[in-house]
This record gives sequence, structure tokens and C-alpha cells, in this order.
Amino acid sequence: MVNDIIADSLTRLRNASMRRLEFTQLYYAKIVVSILEIFKEKGFIKDFNVKDKDKKQSVYVQLAYDEKGHSKISEVKRLSKPGRRVYKQKNELKRFKNGYGVIVVSTSKGVITNEEAYRQNVGGEVLCSIW
Repeated sequence: MVNDIIADSLTRLRNASMRRLEFTQLYYAKIVVSILEIFKEKGFIKDFNVKDKDKKQSVYVQLAYDEKGHSKISEVKRLSKPGRRVYKQKNELKRFKNGYGVIVVSTSKGVITNEEAYRQNVGGEVLCSIW
């Protein structure tokens, strides 16, 4: 079993995009699905599906590429780890990479982007960043 399912999922996405794979498979967790919804909304992935197989759920992710075949994911990092949690207040969650990147934040209002957290005036645990 994986200790940090978010880090494992981000690593699988990073590796699949570097290998220019069309699809990749991730372990299922509600938080992973929430993060993938944000990635899909921002255009870093095309789509994802949750599938049941032998009483185990998996998430199949279709990666997004530009016209030249370059991955839309330049870099993805896990910021808050099980051994070192990172929390940010509302005023610390401004723009990331001049608006080209996204920070995913777990707040009391759910898993949202840094811009939404700033607008909703909430802080929280900084899960990951992508650009």
C-alpha cells in the first residue's frame, strides 16, 4: 500500500507526461479525484474516469498535449507532505507563476485552487502545485 497517495498520483502523472503516454492509471481516493477535477478544469489533463475492477477502484487519466506534442504539464510538485505539512493563509495564496500555474489547496470549503481560496478568503493545507 502507498503511504502518500497524492504524491504517488502526481508522480504517475509526471512520468506518463514525460513518456508522452496518452493514458495513465492512478489509485482511487476522493482527494485524488478532487485534484484531478481541478487539473481538468485548468486544462492540464483532458479527462479522467473512475472504473471498478475486482472490487478495487482505479482512476484512468487521459493526458493533454499541445499541437506540437508537448505535455501541458511542465512541472508538478507535492508541497505538503505527511512528514511536513504546509499551511498558508489567505494573503499568502496569490498568483502562482504569473497565472500560468495553479496551487491546489485543501480548505474547509473543499479542495480548491489558490485563486478561489483567495477570493473566498480562506486558507488551508497546500497540497500541490502544477504548471
